[in-house]
Amino acid sequence: MTVDNLITCDAEIMSGTPVFKNTRVPIKNLIDYLESGETLDDFLKDLPSVNRDQAVKVLELAKEMLLTHAYANSH
Repeated sequence: MTVDNLITCDAEIMSGTPVFKNTRVPIKNLIDYLESGETLDDFLKDLPSVNRDQAVKVLELAKEMLLTHAYANSH
């Protein structure tokens, strides 16, 4: 799944903040939940417009991008 299938940035939705596609839930909210010690289940329960598959794929994409960036900068 690509970034475009997962994330929307539109000036008309949350002033252009990156959100889960077809929602008004900022991607940052997922990271904030996890950073504060909440679980993925807590996030999904509190923000039911995001489904588990979307959240997991965004986390996988973030991991892939981070590892790619780290690898590129280590050589």
